[in-house]
Amino acid sequence: MSANGVVAPSTAGAPSRVTLSLGHLPSKKDIKAPWPRTPTRVDPNNPPWPAYRGYHEYSFAHATMSSRLPTILGKAVEDATRTLNDQSEEEQVIDLVACIERMGELMIDLSENKKLRPILDDGEGDIPLWNKEIAKYFQGKDFMNAPWLFAEAYKYRRLHECFSISKFWKDYDVFYRQKCDTFSRSSEAVFELSMRFAEPFKISDDLSAEEKLEAERLMFLELTQVCLWGNSTDLSLLINMTEEQIKALQSTGGDHLAATEKNILGNHLNQVWESVKEVRSKTGGRIDFVLDNAGFELYCDCVYADFLLQSGLATQIKFHGKRFAWFVSDVTKKDWNWLLNTMCYGQLFPNATDVELESLRRLGQRWKQYEKEGKWVYEQHPFWCTGYTFWDLHSEAPDLFLHLSRSDLVYFKGDLNHRKLTYDCAAPASTPFDIAIGPMASSAGAPKVVSLRTIKSDVVVGLGSEGDEIAEKLDQTEPGWKISGKYAVVLLSEGRPGEKVRFA
Repeated sequence: MSANGVVAPSTAGAPSRVTLSLGHLPSKKDIKAPWPRTPTRVDPNNPPWPAYRGYHEYSFAHATMSSRLPTILGKAVEDATRTLNDQSEEEQVIDLVACIERMGELMIDLSENKKLRPILDDGEGDIPLWNKEIAKYFQGKDFMNAPWLFAEAYKYRRLHECFSISKFWKDYDVFYRQKCDTFSRSSEAVFELSMRFAEPFKISDDLSAEEKLEAERLMFLELTQVCLWGNSTDLSLLINMTEEQIKALQSTGGDHLAATEKNILGNHLNQVWESVKEVRSKTGGRIDFVLDNAGFELYCDCVYADFLLQSGLATQIKFHGKRFAWFVSDVTKKDWNWLLNTMCYGQLFPNATDVELESLRRLGQRWKQYEKEGKWVYEQHPFWCTGYTFWDLHSEAPDLFLHLSRSDLVYFKGDLNHRKLTYDCAAPASTPFDIAIGPMASSAGAPKVVSLRTIKSDVVVGLGSEGDEIAEKLDQTEPGWKISGKYAVVLLSEGRPGEKVRFA
């Protein structure tokens, strides 16, 4: 009883929670979540199918976020330290020390799984896109629970920030030495191609028109494979590979290519040939390459682009690279210039014969001439170094989408570009490529798109109606097939070219 005489309720005999027996109600149903998500429910944190995230221990995402990225960042610190030890001017030394300290802070954030903070304003054109995406979709997210694709891209953008806010080292590329070194160890494959294409190719006049077309078709198919398998050399995956292993991956001989075509699981090679033939029937046109790796892969891309020009299948090639160091081996303008100048003037291959070096020099000179004539154009839009997938290209970079819509065919090279095309999510392997790339196929004005990709991560689509069974069998017989680089896809989307581009 309280002081005023009111009896307080007792808690000693308070009833426990009531439990109801529901034995006579219908049993719970095993309802599958509806995939893919409807377009209005898709956003960077909620892809059309379930996202791969770093905390998914069964996935390559986990291996990347917990092991590969810290290793890559550690090698980047070693590179910057090596550069530091070569400096003599105090102001530059102090500035670079600060960059290395910022890399150390990034390593701590990565290893301790810190929350994703906004990118500091370093004057780059991608800052509004990055910080809008972080604020809108990733507030409170950390490296492990954000979708892997975004978290990985964020790490590379933070790495660039370590240097971009400095005074003397804004454009420093911590991966530049690695990229150059890998190309220098690719001599056998480099000269295999330069010895064949140093001089403009010519199909024999003794052949009939049908025979000439067939010879050209076969050359196109072989060079498309060279361009495809050149993607095997990905520095972020092959950091400790020996020279012999690199040679095996880069073999471009005819027998090797015939043997590897069976490993192209989604194979639209013949449809791609029909598409480029159609471009030529319109007196030639423009073909774009959204580039992937520097070095040997870029060299293969250029050999392929050279053929497209010489054969009249294209009259202009536009190459799209990155504005700064990205995912270890992605092409920057510095990498582009280095390749062409090394071919013309470099001393990179001390064991090469005079004939081999001359073949490389002639090839490089011809490519430089294409640049001077405007037949080859190198471009670098800020959007390529954002965390957005290409599902958002139409809305977040309408100028770039409009630019690509004017191309007759756009090649997207490599694994990262394929991940961005497909939203890097767990779509079934039987999912048609057109469906998997969403607005890049369905938006008005969407160009024809080809993905040339050696499979190095979890997402796999476009394998046809039996794709799910193919993937399941490989899961059982070859665990790790999705990250080995042994298999590939060549996938074509017809898009909606010719339709007027509309923006919301």
